[in-house]
Amino acid sequence: MLNTILTAAHLDPTHSPLSNELFSIGPITVYMYSFMILLGVLGALIMGIQEGKKLGIKSDYIVDGLIIILPLAILGARIYYVIFEWERYSGDLGRIFRITEGGLAIHGGFIVALVAAIIYTRVRKIDIYRVFDLIAPGFLIGQSFGRWGNFFNQEAHGGVIGGMTNGTANLSLDEQYSFLSNTLRLPDFIVNNMYNTPGGEGTYYHHPTFLYESLWNLLGLGIIFVIRRLPFLRSGDLLAFYLIWYSVGRFFIEFMRTDALFVGNTNLRAAQVISIIMALSGIAFLVVNHFVVRRKHYVEILEENAVQ
Repeated sequence: MLNTILTAAHLDPTHSPLSNELFSIGPITVYMYSFMILLGVLGALIMGIQEGKKLGIKSDYIVDGLIIILPLAILGARIYYVIFEWERYSGDLGRIFRITEGGLAIHGGFIVALVAAIIYTRVRKIDIYRVFDLIAPGFLIGQSFGRWGNFFNQEAHGGVIGGMTNGTANLSLDEQYSFLSNTLRLPDFIVNNMYNTPGGEGTYYHHPTFLYESLWNLLGLGIIFVIRRLPFLRSGDLLAFYLIWYSVGRFFIEFMRTDALFVGNTNLRAAQVISIIMALSGIAFLVVNHFVVRRKHYVEILEENAVQ
């Protein structure tokens, strides 16, 4: 009886993938992919303005910085992705500009945003370490929402539930469905969108790695909300936390991804290589920040600006 119900569920034509289109006005179509990214940006902006005031950074500086840095970060994310997937675009260069199809690499966006922020703060004479402490939670909230854009695009998912052997799924569709619905307790709209066809291998249920990473980022964001009010935290430490936290999660989740970017013709996954570099950089940054430079404690800066 259970198998009958499960089979009916995953074969029900009403359980088709969710549309990636939010709405259309004439020739203009707004896609969920873009909408979720914009939601993440808005959330990061609101949090940045609220905390920025407490750190002594004017709201105008934050808004102006976002207007300048965001397009550069998106461009960096696209260029990074295209470089590693050049074979997909070399025959049709027009596809490079169709980002609604997906194809933004977080690492590329982060690197460009970080460099742009350093230049921007030098020009505006803003303490870059305080900006680092705004970038960290901003990226986590932005990436948490952005992964849901991948969900609507049916990309950035993991392998077939239960894996495959010689091109055959190890678990039946019923068992795959049961794992997502009954074991992980995921709602139907997520389960149904994990039912897709990768590379012509057949249609199966896949691991929702977009969700794993989104939740990992939200957990990291919650930790930031707690530790940034603790006395041991120094100005700039939150960037180090982001580098370590995000990189650890991304490194392990990347093992499950079916659309990973690789370094040249090697089996090295680009995201894992960059994650290792970022995590080590975060550790080094912490050591320098606490034992070499000894920046002010975060709560000291909050107290100074509260008095002003």
